[in-house]
Amino acid sequence: MAPKDDINTQPPCHPRACAIQDCLTKNNYSEAKCQSVINALYECCDAFYSKYGEDASTVSCPKPKLLQLKLQQMREGK
Repeated sequence: MAPKDDINTQPPCHPRACAIQDCLTKNNYSEAKCQSVINALYECCDAFYSKYGEDASTVSCPKPKLLQLKLQQMREGK
């Protein structure tokens, strides 16, 4: 599903947050094994804030400044 589709769910990006929980549960809470679904949540949240602005809020996404830090770390391969 594209980020633009998940920003319209209630709450926005919630399916991606649930996918992280499912992945962690299935993989003994190994974050490294779930990095692709974590990145998918960040992409959805980035699209959410791009559409609705940094003052928007959803329980599924980190705050905009933390999200930008995580996206930067993701791009740098950290």
